[in-house]
Amino acid sequence: MAIWACELALDRWRHSEDCKPGEGADEQPLALITETAHGPRIDAANAAGQAEGAARGMMLADARTLCPQLQVRPSDPAGDLAFLERLAIWAQRWGPWSAIDAPDGLLVDVSAVAHLFGGERRLLADVAQRCAARGLSVRAAIAPTAGAAWALAHYARPGAIFSQQDDITNRLADLPVAALRLDNDVLVVLRRLGLKRLGDLAGIGKGSTGRDAIHRRFRNRKSPSANPLVRMDQLAGRVPEPLLPVIPLTAALVQRRLLEPIRHRSLLDRVVQDLAADMARELEGRGEGARRLQLGMWRIDGEVLLRDLELAAATRDPDHICRLFAARLDDVDAGFGIEMLRLRASWAEPLKLGQADLEAAAEEHGTSLSACVDRLTVRLGSDAVQRPILRASHIPERAQGWQAPLEAEPVQQEELAFHARPLKLLDRAERIAVLYASPDGYPRRFRWRGDLFDVARVEGPERIAPEWWRERGSTRLRDYYRVEDATGRRYWIYRAGLAGDGRGGEPDWFLQGLFA
Repeated sequence: MAIWACELALDRWRHSEDCKPGEGADEQPLALITETAHGPRIDAANAAGQAEGAARGMMLADARTLCPQLQVRPSDPAGDLAFLERLAIWAQRWGPWSAIDAPDGLLVDVSAVAHLFGGERRLLADVAQRCAARGLSVRAAIAPTAGAAWALAHYARPGAIFSQQDDITNRLADLPVAALRLDNDVLVVLRRLGLKRLGDLAGIGKGSTGRDAIHRRFRNRKSPSANPLVRMDQLAGRVPEPLLPVIPLTAALVQRRLLEPIRHRSLLDRVVQDLAADMARELEGRGEGARRLQLGMWRIDGEVLLRDLELAAATRDPDHICRLFAARLDDVDAGFGIEMLRLRASWAEPLKLGQADLEAAAEEHGTSLSACVDRLTVRLGSDAVQRPILRASHIPERAQGWQAPLEAEPVQQEELAFHARPLKLLDRAERIAVLYASPDGYPRRFRWRGDLFDVARVEGPERIAPEWWRERGSTRLRDYYRVEDATGRRYWIYRAGLAGDGRGGEPDWFLQGLFA
């Protein structure tokens, strides 16, 4: 079933203004506008505005010429999308799942559920009645495929029903090609070719010659909305059309409304402790643990104080949550008092129930690894606590990365085997001056950070080629040497490039690591 909210933006605006169509602020000519580079443009106009000549897509200056008394309000596409998402969840009363058909429609799976409403016609009547009660102007239709239902809802009579899949193209032959949900430039091309109805396109599609001609014209267009053959096959049910269902997600939330406002820190800590215990019970019932928590405090003067907390691992331990929030409440100004507190878990992950083990015993004494990481993160900052991990790269400075301390390591498809690597790499390889016998000979002496070092022993070279899939063509290869000076200290140096390799001048030398 396709549900088309033909006046979605206006209906949402009426909801915000608490008025009905043709009443209150909607009595006068009104338009919703968007600012563009060429001036305000009309996105939607009410019935009074359309009667005066205002239309969607018209520039506001042109509309004001026809209707000087036209009132304007800013449009809100993000708000319209959020309103449509809530509408999609509400529409699941008619089917097991629903999907958003942006920018102003819904698709609801009503397979084998129409008998629960007394048939398909009564189902559509229920849709019209309930939407009208909510102040929504909609057109709905039922068909075997999503494309056919969309076409009927937009271009057929209201409440159209079509249950036979074998005769879809013939039944919809009189609809315009715009019923295929195509881009505007594709519609222009089809009209220039004389293809104005679905029947015209279906007739060409039956023959291999005509279909090949259409395919050659639109073969470079990958999007379904830019290829009429793909849309025609989806409408007829010959090609599946994947849809993304809307899944309602409700964040765990607990709150306390206080009989008397609180101003002292000890009372605030007590309420936070109660909220943490309530949150633990709520998360336990869901089988989840919190990764991000937000504490909201409403003062008497109307100001809202927010404190956010992000955890290294999912948890529902109230004592641990209270200890972490204690460090975030030192700067709270209660003013004349706080009358309500609310704790919300905006991010939660599955966390199964389990018996007490060594980890649980460690948490009781405050020695758990995740508890330690959380304390360090709260005290030092979210980016201060990280751990090194291996990366799939043979370039030394790219073979290691950093990530959150308790996140799972990325799966390595295969282990890269290296020669001996130094325990310490410099953050950035530093240029050195090297004296050597020949352009391709071993280094004999080098200068680094103002000091001169004589090379006593040399091992190498180990040649490392650049990563051709991510480097530029002028990147030079490296020859690495493990060298030891006269005092026994060992270094890892490399020569960038070869003499006469055509990728620059003379080779440069760098020191990148130190051996223990």
